[in-house]
Amino acid sequence: CVGRSPPVMNHTEGGLVIFSANSHPSSREISKRIGERLGVELGKVQVYQEDNRETRVQIQESVRGKDVFIIQTVSKDVNTTIMELLIMVYACRTSCARSITGVVPYFPYSKQCKMRKRGSIVSKLLASMMCKAGLTHLITMDLHQKEIQGFFNIPVDNLRASPFLLQYIQEEIPDYRNAVIVAKSPASARRAQSFAERLRLGIAVIHGEAQDAESDLVDGRHSPPTVKIPLLIPKEKPPITVVGDVGGRIAIIVDDIIDDVDSFVAAAQTLKKHGAYKIFVMATHGILSSDAPKLIEESAIDKVVVTNTIPHEHQKLQCVKIQTVDISLILSEAIRRIYNGESMSYLFRHIGLED
Repeated sequence: CVGRSPPVMNHTEGGLVIFSANSHPSSREISKRIGERLGVELGKVQVYQEDNRETRVQIQESVRGKDVFIIQTVSKDVNTTIMELLIMVYACRTSCARSITGVVPYFPYSKQCKMRKRGSIVSKLLASMMCKAGLTHLITMDLHQKEIQGFFNIPVDNLRASPFLLQYIQEEIPDYRNAVIVAKSPASARRAQSFAERLRLGIAVIHGEAQDAESDLVDGRHSPPTVKIPLLIPKEKPPITVVGDVGGRIAIIVDDIIDDVDSFVAAAQTLKKHGAYKIFVMATHGILSSDAPKLIEESAIDKVVVTNTIPHEHQKLQCVKIQTVDISLILSEAIRRIYNGESMSYLFRHIGLED
């Protein structure tokens, strides 16, 4: 990544323009950090809501023939955030920008990336809308499912926040050698294994986490067929247990998203019962919706460490356990490389298919 010397920007014909959307003051804050790292002032744009809640965008400088980067973080009002981005992209497209790259650290609706009975794959719809609006490239971070990249017909760079979280563990947890990386469910085991192997630590998995089962008895989906069809045996949830030794150790729970914290609080209680004396929760995206800060403050969790892909300054005021890791460095380096036409492979070194 970028060293101590200022980044080299090859100011080719056309030029670079970085716009910050209006979703949240923290969006403008991370945009300013990126601009400072690149030595580029933010472009002039006005984004506001009409009295009837319609979003209006006015680009206040020429973008004709330029490479435009639009930085948008996801606020609590997700749908307004999306409309701001789409309208800004379309405004730049109709103003004859040469290329339009969206820098969206957290891709919204990423949890809705699989078909759920009569539901829909909303992340595919959103990807289609972005492409249709005129986006030519997307920079994002730690997609909930890597397969979401296939929903786009444009290049997608799915950056990783794990190097920053690993650095935090090594620098901010003095006795991290006495830690164990924990997956709060078998579904998170792959991420936990990746952290454990890089830190040369052990791994533990909490098995038997209770999950809400969807009922399909109320709308006709349980109607029996006219012929006999073999059916799957229903799953029986085992009692909650910890696979791995956490007694007398620091437990570090890793995941990609922290939103509803009930499962993290329950996992912390289980780890405490099994002898863990300190519990950290680390994730890339800290959505922390509803009463998450209060639940964290009252729980057995000692610290929650997330990156600034999503604004959470309000949550930090409610809970002193929440800490933030800045990832503007890798975003600015990605912008620099794309603008200069350099290879992105350096930013993906040592990243395997399982990461």
